Amino acid sequence: MKPTSRPELEVGLLLYHGCQMAMIHGITDLFAIASHFSTGRGGPALRVSHWMRSEEGQFARCHDTAADRPGEPSVLIVPGRLSGPAGLEEAAPYARWLCEHHARGATLASSCGGAFILAATGLLDGRPATTHWLFAQDFRERFPKVLVEPDKIVIEDGDIITGGGLMAWTDLGVRLVDRLLGPTVMIETAKFLLVDPAGREQRHYSSFAPKLTHGDEAILKVQHWLQSRGGRPASVAEMADMAGLEERTLQRRFKSATGMKPTEYVQHLRIGKARELLEFTRRSIGQIAWSVGYEDATAFRRVFSRILGLTPGDYRARFHSGAELAVAA
Repeated sequence: MKPTSRPELEVGLLLYHGCQMAMIHGITDLFAIASHFSTGRGGPALRVSHWMRSEEGQFARCHDTAADRPGEPSVLIVPGRLSGPAGLEEAAPYARWLCEHHARGATLASSCGGAFILAATGLLDGRPATTHWLFAQDFRERFPKVLVEPDKIVIEDGDIITGGGLMAWTDLGVRLVDRLLGPTVMIETAKFLLVDPAGREQRHYSSFAPKLTHGDEAILKVQHWLQSRGGRPASVAEMADMAGLEERTLQRRFKSATGMKPTEYVQHLRIGKARELLEFTRRSIGQIAWSVGYEDATAFRRVFSRILGLTPGDYRARFHSGAELAVAA
């Protein structure tokens, strides 16, 4: 007997100027594939609607996979865009519209820089969220009440779901399929799309992007000096001497300017150099640890795993280029 499908659930996608259309079309296709597997098992389909704001300020569907059966979206997703996140003034009308739907029971979600529009609603205050790792510092400065965690690919916090980088919409889509259609359909969809359904984090992919626009010339001098050392260790005393500051003053001003303690900052530089060696050489883990200033390979592995969430061996297995590059020790 052919299974009888159940009523559709609607997912709405918010379109705005310059938004990432690859995400809009891609996640629409992802939900269509998931719907195919779900209805084949007698489950519900996911209808997908696209929403735009008119010049008069009204929001309306500009695309609907089931336009003959209008309904209310149970999930609304805000995409990111390649040109960077929206400012507060641009975000304001979209934020108000999202708040209205949230008040009527909709779950809100974002991908990449779409988190800036979602945060403008005020609904993220005091809650965990993620965005593209490159926008994390800007996000913290604009929305200090949000508990931003840029290492995460997806953060699911009840009625709010946020995805990280540009391609995190695949992870977000798979997570929503799991929530709306169940784990079996989610696994079938992920297998069909060759998408890893779990286990990824942004920190596996992000590069260390230190803050350099803070305006503290003494600290900037230290940062440039540390960068020139190619990952070699440096003591707080050496950094203080380079900056012409007392050690306690250096530590206070360094944390204020960069958001990191000096020792933490140096660790990130050293791990960044180690990543390069793991990607482009075949040196042993011990040799790489020594090259970036760790005499104890065990300590190196521990710090590497804490920062990136992968062991050095796992990182090499996933990201080694297959080509040798002459990299100075």
